[in-house]
Amino acid sequence: MPLARRTETWAEVAKPYAGPDEIRDLDPDQIDRSFITDRMEPEDARYRSLRESIRVKGQASPIMVRPHPTEPGRYQVAFGHRRLRAAAQLGRQVRCIIKSLSDLDLVVAQGQENSVRADLSFIERGRFAQALEERGYRRETIMRALNMDKSTTSRLISAVNRLPTDIVEAIGPAPAAGRDRWMALGRAFRRYAVDRPVDPLLESTDFIYAPSDQRFEMLYRHLKPLAYRSPKPMTRRCLSRTGHTIATATVTNKTVILTMDRAATSGFAEFLLGRLSALHADYIAGPNAPSAFWHSINR
Repeated sequence: MPLARRTETWAEVAKPYAGPDEIRDLDPDQIDRSFITDRMEPEDARYRSLRESIRVKGQASPIMVRPHPTEPGRYQVAFGHRRLRAAAQLGRQVRCIIKSLSDLDLVVAQGQENSVRADLSFIERGRFAQALEERGYRRETIMRALNMDKSTTSRLISAVNRLPTDIVEAIGPAPAAGRDRWMALGRAFRRYAVDRPVDPLLESTDFIYAPSDQRFEMLYRHLKPLAYRSPKPMTRRCLSRTGHTIATATVTNKTVILTMDRAATSGFAEFLLGRLSALHADYIAGPNAPSAFWHSINR
């Protein structure tokens, strides 16, 4: 199932911005990033190939910038962040289409250009959509920017919201992981790892220096065994009115085991065993007894 209904050609994206005010070569130091982040900017093979192509052949297509809305003499990227970054690293100017764009025009152009190039990973698109929503943009605007229908946009944002930001950033763009894999990872994290047992893995050298797709797989494999891990048993003491221990209860998700010192309780164990059937009948007949019981042992 395709993630989005992508625009087929760059011309369709550029059409609303046809007739640029000017095309000019600018110093990368004059240009600031968009106020909405899309790429997670790994130093991956695709980026290195782009940078090498610009070094050898020059910049094939211009980026789009607007005059900075608050800082005279500066500019802000609508799209072309990787080309800007490559030009800065190569120490050369970057060719720009300079357009007067509103904030709305900028985010729509940024999202649609990435849809045309189809090289943002699933999680990068999700973070872009999430950032737009956090800034108060309506779903209709996000759908327009990403060329997605309503249900696909909702699933995209939902997948990103399932994981803490620092976890997503630790993994990186993971271009080989699509929606289903990210959703599965998010479900596993919410169910088994909210208390952060994954942190030692995230801080390990093997994880930090692995490629992004491998980091995704390492975390996913790390979470799977947690699904089968039994919760740590809870131990409670049952006290008499005088404060002496009558019994110790060991509670798991499947059993409750009572341990009693027969000598210390002077026959109470036999008395309790003889009364269990009647106590159970009273328990079943009592109002809301099951929920009260389980609330007591699980707090």
